[in-house]
Amino acid sequence: MSATSSTEWPTRRSASPGSRRCDMRDLNDLIKAYDIRGIVPDQLDDDLAYQVGAAFAYHLGAELIAVGHDMRVSSPALAAAFCAGVTSRGTDVQAIGFVSTDLLYFASGMLNVPGAMLTASHNPPAYNGIKMCRAGAAPVGQDTGLGAVRKLLESGLPRYDGPVGLVRRQDLLPAYAEHLSGLVDLRSSRRLKIVVDAGNGMAGRTVPRVLDHPAFEIVPLYFELDGTFPNHEANPMNPANLTDLRTEVRDHQADIGLAFDGDADRCFVVDEKGEAVSPNTIISLIATRELARHPAAAIVYNAITSRAVVEQITAHGGRPIRTRVGHSFIKQVMADNDAVFGGEHSGHYYFRDFWYADSGMLAALHVLETLGRTDQPLSVLTAEFSKYVASGEVNLTISNIPAALARIESHYVATGATADHLDGLTITLSDGAWFNLRPSNTEPLLRLNVEALDSTTMTRLRDEVVALLSSP
Repeated sequence: MSATSSTEWPTRRSASPGSRRCDMRDLNDLIKAYDIRGIVPDQLDDDLAYQVGAAFAYHLGAELIAVGHDMRVSSPALAAAFCAGVTSRGTDVQAIGFVSTDLLYFASGMLNVPGAMLTASHNPPAYNGIKMCRAGAAPVGQDTGLGAVRKLLESGLPRYDGPVGLVRRQDLLPAYAEHLSGLVDLRSSRRLKIVVDAGNGMAGRTVPRVLDHPAFEIVPLYFELDGTFPNHEANPMNPANLTDLRTEVRDHQADIGLAFDGDADRCFVVDEKGEAVSPNTIISLIATRELARHPAAAIVYNAITSRAVVEQITAHGGRPIRTRVGHSFIKQVMADNDAVFGGEHSGHYYFRDFWYADSGMLAALHVLETLGRTDQPLSVLTAEFSKYVASGEVNLTISNIPAALARIESHYVATGATADHLDGLTITLSDGAWFNLRPSNTEPLLRLNVEALDSTTMTRLRDEVVALLSSP
């Protein structure tokens, strides 16, 4: 693939002998477990984006870095500053423009170069951030690059007097769409009416190209790229943000509804009745598909994924592997075990055929292929995967989190329940009901997830845990 042009990106500076330390900033608030994210310009501005770009290039020592950005108002300027930082260290940039995060992963995997995406995903308009990966879309977390970048931001980079790098622009959307279409077989699909809510995010650019298929009738909802999110937050995990999609699916008598978050790396599904389909159900559906193609393969899931997922993987001859929440953990465990697929309760779906990276669009194509091969409605297809009742994530403000977790563990273990600490605290009761308490990375919050066989048991257990946490 050749670049469409080779030119210097307009920047405030073309070279930097060194870089100053990041003074007057609280990097603890800015640098998260897997990315950099904060409010613009109070926490993240062009100058800091420049420094991050320079530090990332210096740390990797790469010859080329792919850089893309979403449609947020601040994203183009932050991307230009980041690229200027990269080129200031003599590293070239492959600038791929307005893209989804999984398109950035595609660029990193296809070109085998590191990548950076300027996005704050589903966060409100005031936020922006930087997601980074190593060559081949390999994850960057605290122990795989992000910690090193932080140290460089704090200490400053050594002097550099060499030539600056170049920025080459390239549109990879056609190649991305072609790659995805080669991973699923839609040739025999029946006609499907599909309502897609892009949430004014990057799916508004990618969906028209990827889902351009003669069997698909697309009903677009909020496809205009608008980083102010004038219609609703680009966070489909919040049920309130699925209201318009659910209504449109029913009004148009559509077969399925799809909702993407702001950077379009996550996809949420609504059935023909307008009812939201749990990401756990989608994990089970895709896992069974992948196991049919790759018998006895490993499937990775996170610590708060439904028991139904494990049961489906086992029933179809797969090898279930449980790991911590977070893309850097999922990707690493998948690579270590050559897993064919991985899923998270938050709507992230990871594929070996996609460099172990997550792609909401590829997950959507798997669901559409399954639906298109049968005359059954989606609600019937997914019924077998929806065995348990979940609480959804409940956020609790707790002042002394370690003491609260110790108190909860002691209480339930005394009743005969089992405990594990893979990711926070997971308690499993004798009747199979379970809950997980996981501390937030950035706030004094505990995130509670509960699952049981029926809604009565789930509600009772949820309320019981909340009451115990509230007691002195």
